[in-house]
Amino acid sequence: MNKKVDVNFEKALDELESIVEDLESGDLSLEDSLKSFEKGIKLARKCQEQLSKAELQVQKLIEEDGEFTTTPLKDV
Repeated sequence: MNKKVDVNFEKALDELESIVEDLESGDLSLEDSLKSFEKGIKLARKCQEQLSKAELQVQKLIEEDGEFTTTPLKDV
């Protein structure tokens, strides 16, 4: 069964970092590694989706003269 759970970005990122550490340790069995990898991919996609939504919101907020302008964060 496929459950869709809304996880906040920070929690998902923390969990993803934990999965990476577990995978890098080399202590997991192949089966557990594959399960962790699959979960990590899902979390990474969820984080990317949330980042994309946030980027769209920022672009809408930075509207000038009827046109959207974006400023790279490093220049802010």
